Amino acid sequence: MFNVASPEDIKNGRVTDVYFERAIKVLKEKGINKYVKAEFVVKKFPGNYQWGVFAGLDEVIRLLEGLPITLKAMPEGTIFRANEPVMTIEGMYLDFAVYETAILGLICQASGIATKSARCKLAAGDKLVVHFGARRMHPAITPMIDRSSYIGGCDGVATPVGAKLLGILPSGTMPHAMILLFGDTLEAVKAFDEVIDPKIPRIALIDTFTDEKFEAIRVAEALGEKLYGVRLDTPSSRRGNFLAILKEVRWELDIRGFKNVKIFVSGGVDEEMIKQLNEVVDAYGVGTTISSAPVLDFAMDIVEIEGKPIAKRGKLSGEKQVYVNNETGDRLVVPANEKFNKEGFVPLLETVIENGKVLKQIPEPSEIRKYVLEQLKKLTL
Repeated sequence: MFNVASPEDIKNGRVTDVYFERAIKVLKEKGINKYVKAEFVVKKFPGNYQWGVFAGLDEVIRLLEGLPITLKAMPEGTIFRANEPVMTIEGMYLDFAVYETAILGLICQASGIATKSARCKLAAGDKLVVHFGARRMHPAITPMIDRSSYIGGCDGVATPVGAKLLGILPSGTMPHAMILLFGDTLEAVKAFDEVIDPKIPRIALIDTFTDEKFEAIRVAEALGEKLYGVRLDTPSSRRGNFLAILKEVRWELDIRGFKNVKIFVSGGVDEEMIKQLNEVVDAYGVGTTISSAPVLDFAMDIVEIEGKPIAKRGKLSGEKQVYVNNETGDRLVVPANEKFNKEGFVPLLETVIENGKVLKQIPEPSEIRKYVLEQLKKLTL
C-alpha cells in the first residue's frame, strides 16, 4: 500500500544492495566462506561536527538476533569520535553479508538524528526542546525519528505514535489551520481552552493574523493565569530582527504582570538560532533540522579474516577496542588483543550478541537520554 519495506523484507535481506547478492552467489559457487571480523566506523563527520551520538543499536539487535554471529558495540547513546569503531561483528561472512546495507541504514540515520538533537539540546541548555519534524519525513519511519530525537536530548516529541514508544505524552500547541478557520486568534485560543483537557498546557500561537506583541497581550489578558505560554512560528519573510521581536513580546507581557507566560519558538530552528535566541526564549519546537539531519556516514569494513589482520587501503586492520577516561575525556583506540591497564580508562565496546544470543538488553529510551545528557555536560559545539 505504501512505498516501504516490510519487517519481513528487512529480516530476509531483501533490502540489500544487489552487489552483495552477487558476491554471495559467487562465493558460494566457489566454496569460499571465511570467519571474519568487521567494524563500523565514521571517518568524517558532517560539517563542523566533532562528535556523534551512536543510535540505532536496538534495531540492529533485532535484525541480527538468532544469527550465528557475535556483535560487540558501544552502549546506545554513547558519544563517539571519528575513526572509533562503534560496533564489531564477527562470524562466517556468508551468515551476515546480506545484512550490511540494512545495518548501515539503521545506524547511519538514527545516529545522524540523535546527533543533531544533541547539538540542539546542548545549545539550548536547560531550555525545553521538542521534536516537531515528523511531517518532513516518510511517516513509516516516524517512530524511529522520534525515538532518535528523544534519546539524543529532545525533551518531547509531537506524534502520539512516537510518544507511545517512548512512554511519554505527546507535546504540541495548536496549528495555524485552526486559527484560520476561527478567523481570530483569541477566539481559537478560547475555544481550545474550553474543549481541551485542563491538564494540557495552554500555549497560544500568536503569529497568524496580526503583530505578535498585540496578540500576546490579548490572549494573556483573556486567559490570565491559565495561559502557560505563547508560540511564535513567524515566517522568515516577516521576522526582520527576530530577537528584537521576542524581546518586545517579553517586555510587554512582563510589564503587565505576565512574567510567568513562557515564550516558545518554532519554524526553521537549529542549534545556531537557538544560541542567538536563548537569552529570551523558554522552549523550542525543532523540526526539519532534526528529522532531516545529515546521516553519519558509517562504513562497514572487514579488518580480520581467519584471525589474521587485513583491511583495504585507508583502513587500519585488526579488531580494536575504544577506551575512554571519563574524568579527563581522553580517548584511545588500541588493538583488541593488547593488554591495556591505564588507570582511569574503561572500554566502550561490549558483547551484546554472542552466537546469536542477546546478552544485553537495550535500556529504556529515558535511560539512554539521561546517559546522553550526562555526556553532553563535557562537550561543546
